[in-house]
Amino acid sequence: MKVLLFGGNGYMGREFRRLYPGAVAPSIDIADCNAVASALDQHRPDLVINAAGKTGRPNIDWCEDHKEETVRSNITGPLVLLDACTKRQIYWVHLGSGCVYQGDNGGKGFSEEDAPNFAGSFYSRTKAHCDEILREFPVLILRLRMPFDGSTHERSLITKLSKYKRVLDVQNSLTYLPDFFSAAAKLIESRKTGIYHVVNPGTLSPYHIMERYREFVDPAHTFEKLLPADLPEVVRAGRSNCVLDTKKLEQEGIELRPVESALLEACSTIAKERRIID
Repeated sequence: MKVLLFGGNGYMGREFRRLYPGAVAPSIDIADCNAVASALDQHRPDLVINAAGKTGRPNIDWCEDHKEETVRSNITGPLVLLDACTKRQIYWVHLGSGCVYQGDNGGKGFSEEDAPNFAGSFYSRTKAHCDEILREFPVLILRLRMPFDGSTHERSLITKLSKYKRVLDVQNSLTYLPDFFSAAAKLIESRKTGIYHVVNPGTLSPYHIMERYREFVDPAHTFEKLLPADLPEVVRAGRSNCVLDTKKLEQEGIELRPVESALLEACSTIAKERRIID
């Protein structure tokens, strides 16, 4: 299978390259119609994966001051890919975000059919608008949340949280990347389309994650609890805190491990790496 990967140098793109070692990953602007068309015609892929997108550095607050760049990457680019792939009848995959919801939907979690209800950040608005368009077409949209793994990559949730002095104590759905890519491979192999929530069963709070981090990785790590009411003190844009339903994924016969188990594995891996380095 010939795979063309956009955004191959990013956090998620790097992992997709491990999943598909032979993938071609051109460094082009996906909002550039001519560049996209040229890449598709040159490589003639069987599968296109879009792992490009602006999440902002160091966080989504960046998007509030860079709205044009965010729109170009999170909305214009995917629509260019939609047009180009549709014309060439190429199956393609888009990375969405579960950060388009707020709350737990009465305890049952939000399903893929639930309309986005969070508009507190420009980033989340762009992801929601894009998903609402793409869902009308035969595209596989993989929604993940707060991705983490056993690395110390700067984009991993655990690494991010370890740099904060105050950490939010709200339950959330999360995505453990080793499980995410296993699920993604199965959905792609079956050429599924539509939106899928790819998060690990159960919920965790960022505060609990840091408790586990202190327990398994760094006993000297210090941090304080941040309550939702105090969030505006440390961030500019609002933050999505939500629980996603995974029944649709499970109906495909794909069950991810409980998120607590995933967290323990990730922390153990990080701890081992630290001991090797030390």
